[in-house]
Amino acid sequence: MSTLPGLAFIALLLAAGSAAAEGLALKKDVELRGSAAVGTGAPMFLSADRIESTAPNIVEAQGNVEARQAGQVFSANWLRYDTTLNAIDARGAVRLEQERLLVHGDTLKLDLDDYSGAMTSPVYQFTAQPGRGNAQHIDFIDKERFALQNATYTTCPVDNDDWFLKVGELDIDKTRNIGTARHASLHFLGTPVLYTPWMDFALNEERKTGILAPTFGTTERSGLDVLVPYYLNLAPNYDATLYPRLLSKRGVQLGGELRYLFGDARGENRLEYLPNDNEAGRSRWSVALHNEYQIDTNTRAGMLFGRVSDNDYFRDLSNLIAVTSQTHINREAWITTRRANWNAELRAQSFQTLQDSTAATPIADLYARLPQARFGTAQTFANGLEFRFDSEVTHFAHPDASQPEGTRALAYPTLRLPLATSFGFVTPQLGWHSSYYVLDDDAAKSRVSRNVPILSLDSGVVFERPLEFAGRRFEQTLEPRAYYVYAPYRDQDAIPNFDTALLDFSYAQMFTENQFVGGDRVNDANQLTLALTSRFTDADSGLERLQVTVGQRYYFSDQQVTLNPGDPVRNSNATDLLAAASGQITRDWRIDAAWQVNTQNGVTIRRNLGAAYRPTPGRTLNFGYRYIDQTTEQVDVSAQWPLAPRWYGMFRYNYSFQDDKLVEGLAGLEYNGGCWIVRGVFQRLATKENQSTDAFFLQLELSGMGRIGANPLDVLKQSVPGYRTSNDLLKTP
Repeated sequence: MSTLPGLAFIALLLAAGSAAAEGLALKKDVELRGSAAVGTGAPMFLSADRIESTAPNIVEAQGNVEARQAGQVFSANWLRYDTTLNAIDARGAVRLEQERLLVHGDTLKLDLDDYSGAMTSPVYQFTAQPGRGNAQHIDFIDKERFALQNATYTTCPVDNDDWFLKVGELDIDKTRNIGTARHASLHFLGTPVLYTPWMDFALNEERKTGILAPTFGTTERSGLDVLVPYYLNLAPNYDATLYPRLLSKRGVQLGGELRYLFGDARGENRLEYLPNDNEAGRSRWSVALHNEYQIDTNTRAGMLFGRVSDNDYFRDLSNLIAVTSQTHINREAWITTRRANWNAELRAQSFQTLQDSTAATPIADLYARLPQARFGTAQTFANGLEFRFDSEVTHFAHPDASQPEGTRALAYPTLRLPLATSFGFVTPQLGWHSSYYVLDDDAAKSRVSRNVPILSLDSGVVFERPLEFAGRRFEQTLEPRAYYVYAPYRDQDAIPNFDTALLDFSYAQMFTENQFVGGDRVNDANQLTLALTSRFTDADSGLERLQVTVGQRYYFSDQQVTLNPGDPVRNSNATDLLAAASGQITRDWRIDAAWQVNTQNGVTIRRNLGAAYRPTPGRTLNFGYRYIDQTTEQVDVSAQWPLAPRWYGMFRYNYSFQDDKLVEGLAGLEYNGGCWIVRGVFQRLATKENQSTDAFFLQLELSGMGRIGANPLDVLKQSVPGYRTSNDLLKTP
């Protein structure tokens, strides 16, 4: 805050007499505020009902007093200015206004050189961000810092005190945008709910070092769950968080997270440790490291490392279904480079397998790649011919010594000639899949090679026509597609299965050369895929309203290659029929549906139905049904909906008919009070095949202060697609 120059003030007053004598009329300035850019050199402008000099160095103004200088304003009923001390003394309806602060009070004493002073009975308000309150007394330390005694603070609007901090002493530092409170109690709806001898908080949305709002809740498996994070804002591009966590049934867990973002490197690393878990009878821990480094424009390196102390770590200590259901934790280090016509990669990778003690069948361990090297190149010639070469060499190791191990070398060169017009395309491709295995001594054959030529021909045509329906104009397409693949049979029973699986049958899989994913199996093929797609596009908006697709693959020879020796082979000359429909059929409704039907007996093998209704933000209804013959049948319904002004309800119901159990159930309420939000969520989550856990989240969010209680936001965003916080909704036009 700039100081008021006494010399300019007096010069203005003394000049009035001589100017009048010469016929010049000086007018009181009620509009000029001075120039903040000039700073302490800016003139002062004064207006009042009466202005007089009561002593050589004293000027007094009375009645509607207003003084303006360098972007700040003083007003009062009475004001005295001492030019010797460069200080003011004001009484009666005192008002101090500056760029980011407005204060009202009874009396004000202020030294304009160092901006130190005091005001009684202040009522203050920040103008750059929400924040206001009152106090018994305020001490100005300098132009950016002041301290209040017996004060209150809230971000609620004027005449709304739904919540406020009541503090013995409140220090405000506008240079750092930090408030520090001592002997503070939080009052919510007239009731004190929290006390702390000391706390600090940000006056804006910027990050700052300090204790974050605690979170607390309760779960069936861990009891009362209280987490008090301490945030370290070490620099603009790196920070750390320490989060001790009290679990009443288990003990105290210690956790820490370090994040950084430099020009060439970024990372996020987390450690957690729970000594002597009272329920499990052992210490438990987890490590999650993720770091990447940009070596140059084309080359990157990185590492992922995850590990937990036991199989049930996530099931016992997490409430996110994506976390509790994971069965393998990835660990890898890699370096990759991508150039104009080639790319290369070197990687080492292994996994930790998390078993489910209640499952009837153990979860299979995955092979480690120690290491894996890849190289690829691509070139397009002048006539449009495309050459591509992909290769890799991988050594596979397994944690179970009884499983085969070895090294695999793969090479797959292809020639492809895309021929396209405005109405269709034809793309022939010829490839040669070559592999070589060096296996351990326990294998029946220590050296195995395989060479498979693969020929494919992809083609399609697009027909278009205008269409009118229900008074609207559409563009309809009819897109037939044919895809032929030929690959001769090669005996692969002597090749172990290191990383290969059967691709899930789908529309995308019908247009692939190989029904296996991974390098250990190449299917024999003499097959043709036929498909038909029709799209309905809104002629005015260009939005695709509906897409309908049907497709089927036909075989001209019997299957011989299977994933494992002895697996049953295909007994028909055609696959199941696939049909799918999806699109934004109206402004509010979107559908996604897929069917897989066995055409020989008319039995539905798979059925997925999905619909989403979202008329406006905050109104979302999701419905899903999933059926897989003899293995899966689930219904999944979730929603967020306004129940009353500022009230929102959320729920999810995911039930498995096959297992006769609830996979996940959730019910919650959210109320937005304007400057505060309260959320309550109850969740039941299946953590094992025959085991579930209950959790309750209750959170109070205070605008500009943070959140208190258990955090349900991650759960809501994952469980209710389309969920929006009420703060976002009330800001939505």
